[in-house]
Amino acid sequence: MLGSRDSPTSPHDAGLSVGATWDGAPCPVLVADRGGTLVGLNDAARLLWPGAADGDRLRDRVPAWLADAHQDVAEGLRGAAADPLTGVIGERDFAAHPTPSDGGRVVWWLIDDTGRRRAESALRSAREQSAVLSEVSSALLSTLNVPRCMEATTRMAADHLAEAAVLVAPPQGHRHALTHARRGGPVTQVTRQIDPHTVPGLADALQGFPPVPARWINPDDLPEWIRPDDFRGPVGSVIVVPLPGHGVPAGALVLLRSSTEQAFTPGEEVLARLFAARAGAALSAARLYTEQVSVTATLMRELLPPALERIHGVEYAGGYRPARDNERVGGDFYDVHPGPDPSRETLVVLGDVAGKGLDAAVLTGKIRATLHALVPLAADHGRVLDLLNGALLTSHHARFATLVLASVHRRAGRVRLRLTSAGHLPPLIVRRGGAVEEVPTRGTLVGALPRITAHTVETRLAPGETCLLYTDGVTEARGGPFGDEFFGEQRLRRALSECAGLPAEAVVERVQMLAAQWLGGGRHDDIATVAISAPGAGSLTVVDGRGRAGGHGAGPDTVGGSG
Repeated sequence: MLGSRDSPTSPHDAGLSVGATWDGAPCPVLVADRGGTLVGLNDAARLLWPGAADGDRLRDRVPAWLADAHQDVAEGLRGAAADPLTGVIGERDFAAHPTPSDGGRVVWWLIDDTGRRRAESALRSAREQSAVLSEVSSALLSTLNVPRCMEATTRMAADHLAEAAVLVAPPQGHRHALTHARRGGPVTQVTRQIDPHTVPGLADALQGFPPVPARWINPDDLPEWIRPDDFRGPVGSVIVVPLPGHGVPAGALVLLRSSTEQAFTPGEEVLARLFAARAGAALSAARLYTEQVSVTATLMRELLPPALERIHGVEYAGGYRPARDNERVGGDFYDVHPGPDPSRETLVVLGDVAGKGLDAAVLTGKIRATLHALVPLAADHGRVLDLLNGALLTSHHARFATLVLASVHRRAGRVRLRLTSAGHLPPLIVRRGGAVEEVPTRGTLVGALPRITAHTVETRLAPGETCLLYTDGVTEARGGPFGDEFFGEQRLRRALSECAGLPAEAVVERVQMLAAQWLGGGRHDDIATVAISAPGAGSLTVVDGRGRAGGHGAGPDTVGGSG
């Protein structure tokens, strides 16, 4: 039987007695002697080599890889138990299994391996494509910055899909943002006016239409602006694919290969479209995020507390700390509305909306806008609070707020204050001697009851004296040695007594710092403070650890009245 060492190796002239077994084998079988002469073929082998005959030189008939392997096996340089050799015969892949016999002859069994090889190649290609797409998704979804996302998309397209890539962003007016990249080279970004119709398929891709096949695009028709500056040689093959976004196209990607590179295959065009789908989704998400950030920043500017300074000879300072460190706004707020000239009062508002976070901030914005519209009526605190109360009762919000209004006017070196509380903590005044007084103003909540009552109190500040408006986030700051004790009004009063003669900004900083130290890392409510100070008449000194302002002035003067 063929394959045993006792069997001859030719079915005819060599005396091999295999008969139909050898000739009827489904795979090609050939026999050659030690010298490389063909001494036998079966029917399947004759179909593979129609002109082959016994006595032909093996090297003249078979590929070099098989002739060289026969020589090694015949001379004992390669054992029969070694892994089978593989190679191409015609357009198919074969695995060659040798069986040595007496006299140096070798029987070669050729197994068609084309199907398995192609399956392995397809699997390998699929894995490589999956790895590329996974890398693309990971890299692009890690940033929400549009320019960086465009740069990453173009660079990876040049590295994995082509020699060079150009990302064309949707038009902004008559101009397009272009991102160029060449494999292994830098990425450049420019904005210029272009005509997309000069690149076949680009105008359609920018509108989100399906790409045209690469074979339909003539590289000679490409304009110069489409090539990166360091792209050498003529363009040999081009792909133009849209970058699909969320509802609107995110741009288009142009892939370029030089004439020395292999043209894009259908499989590579499919990969390019899969790549573009992921890139388009990432770019669209980045653009949406950028738009949302811009809108949020615009709205946030109207919600953030204003920066305060000296107005008409009076010092103002404010401090705000939201309940959550990752937020910028909340339910506490303050505003200062300067009078048209020094002879008119400046309106100061500090308030606290029930709750915290974004919902409270939305109502805060409405209250601030309403109060801004009511500034012309600020001389009558009761009227302002009545109108605000009505506006809140007719809104869809179920929240209420507490407020304190202060009308401020400086005259003859003194500052006159008219203070009205609507359910809010009474203001505290730090006199020059360090005494801390509570302003006895009271009132009902805003937005809770059909009618509101409020009591206005008038007082004056001598040079170096300060009035502090604050929210309950200060006194109810829970912390201390065991983390469960309120900061409380008494600690606040002691802290303020040490701030006598200090400017408004220093008073606010001191209160905010002490509250933060008391809290430690614990949770807390929103904290807002506003200091209104009459500038000192002399220099500031420190006595026994307390600020003292030089100069003399009249003592405190407080008058109560109905609002």
